Amino acid sequence: MGNIKIMNENLANKIAAGEVVEKCASVVKELVENSIDALASQIRIDLVNGGLKEIKITDNGQGMEHEDALLSFQRHATSKLVREDDLFFIQTLGFRGEALPSIASVSEVDLVTCHNNIGTHIHIKGGKLEIEEPSNARKGTIMTVSNLFYNTPARLKYLKSEQYELSNTISFIEKLALSYPAIRFELTNNQKLLVKTTGSNDLLKTIHEIYGLNVSSHMLEVHGANDDYEMNGYICKPEVLKSNRNHMITIVNGRVVRNNDLNRAINDAYFRYKPDVKYPLVVLNFETDPTLIDVNIHPTKQDIKLSKTDELYQLIYETIETKLNAELLVPNALKEEAVVVELPKAMIEDKKIQEEVHDKVVEEKITEELEWNLFSQESTEEKLEIKEEKVEYKSVKDRLLNPDFKGLQLYVVGQILGTYIVCQNEQGLYLIDQHAAKERVNYELVENKFKNKEVLSVGTLIPITIELNASDYLKIKEQLLLLEELGFIIEEFGINTYTIKAHPSWIKEGYEEEIVRAIFDEIILLGDHFDRIRFNNKMIATIACKMSVRANTRLSREAMEEIIRELKECKNPYNCAHGRPTIVKFSTYDLERMFKRVMN
Repeated sequence: MGNIKIMNENLANKIAAGEVVEKCASVVKELVENSIDALASQIRIDLVNGGLKEIKITDNGQGMEHEDALLSFQRHATSKLVREDDLFFIQTLGFRGEALPSIASVSEVDLVTCHNNIGTHIHIKGGKLEIEEPSNARKGTIMTVSNLFYNTPARLKYLKSEQYELSNTISFIEKLALSYPAIRFELTNNQKLLVKTTGSNDLLKTIHEIYGLNVSSHMLEVHGANDDYEMNGYICKPEVLKSNRNHMITIVNGRVVRNNDLNRAINDAYFRYKPDVKYPLVVLNFETDPTLIDVNIHPTKQDIKLSKTDELYQLIYETIETKLNAELLVPNALKEEAVVVELPKAMIEDKKIQEEVHDKVVEEKITEELEWNLFSQESTEEKLEIKEEKVEYKSVKDRLLNPDFKGLQLYVVGQILGTYIVCQNEQGLYLIDQHAAKERVNYELVENKFKNKEVLSVGTLIPITIELNASDYLKIKEQLLLLEELGFIIEEFGINTYTIKAHPSWIKEGYEEEIVRAIFDEIILLGDHFDRIRFNNKMIATIACKMSVRANTRLSREAMEEIIRELKECKNPYNCAHGRPTIVKFSTYDLERMFKRVMN
């Protein structure tokens, strides 16, 4: 008899569980996605010990008939694919028919579901049916999974701590809530509510419920479309940046995905507005024909293949860059605490209600301030002046909703620490980093010369000689043609040595060798991953940095005014070439609050 045998179904399910069910969040993902496919409008997730002990999903979806409930635990049983062609038109989150049997094979599962008048109760332990009976007639499904991996110790030992498992689950539910703002989500752990959304079908409001006001008040709505893709959602201002890519949330046809092409396009659109080590927070929905994507490449279905990626990259890049270019991006130095005044418009739809709320808040501030001053020794006249001053502030606040940076009149007051230019106007106080500002000016100056091909070479009085090791010498040799196009005249000089006999005219006098070495270092660093567009941007940024006035440099008033004038003429006056802010603002209200002239 041969050695090859067909494994039993329970063993096959346990093996499949290793691919589909990796951790507690994997179980939650599969069960919640089933609830969404069942058209639930309310989904509640109750965890015990982060899901290590118990996971309970309750929804108000369509539920299942008795026969369907039993069949759902059979491998490859699904209601979402009927014909082979359906695989190319997938509109649901689940379709493989592997999740439920895999989960049931490595845990205890209790199912209560009802579609019409009679409910069904099923209990399965380790893949074996133990209870099958009628239940109450509550429409929807309650699925409880306990003792995950109790019968597969090799998998059990790889589960992490309660906090780690809980963190993964919360992160996934937050992303799913942003994907489906019309669904009400609740997540609890040990009866403590951790995530709650209202199902308002308002994406900005859902962002507010997940991330809070400091994020939602700095989000920008975007829309874009081409022949194949439609894109909409929200992107953050550059002052709301994260240290990892986890908050770049991309949703394709209702499915949260992790895709390098999408992330790269989003990150590239921000590269002028942020440092390389920071990443934007975005929530972007993409709608496309199902035939242009393939979700059947990974068991978790979180990675997908996209067609026409070049056109999609262009759509994302241009939509985000256009929106950022059109916005005022001067960050406030202090966070707003008067949260009601800054509520997103989506939170208060009626304009009249907005005005009433705004007036009420201002009145409360005035009342609080007057009450505070009752304990001081100010005269009644001084108290009335405070009220008038506060009303004045309200009118100024209203005028500042959408100021244009290029239209602002900034009056130079002076310089502090030899580094920051101090400006003011009727709206408040501005601090400008003189090096960052000049770097932005120089960056756009050099960039324009490149675009217009105004690159002239200037001979060096004494040739610059740079000696390298053998490998670095060869990397530079591969890019000699590019360096010649940039305006350098470079010749080989001895063993592993180059001599620079001419350089572009825009290199600042006295910085020639420093800039050449910096350009060589960048080429060597990129190595096999050399990208000409990226290199040009980094090279121009490096040159701009070296050409700019340094910190701890005393400037005359005329020099400071010239920097401000040049900065205001830049396409992007808000960030230096490396993404740091050039200017921050202390509003009049910020200053008054710091000095307790207003008490809120």
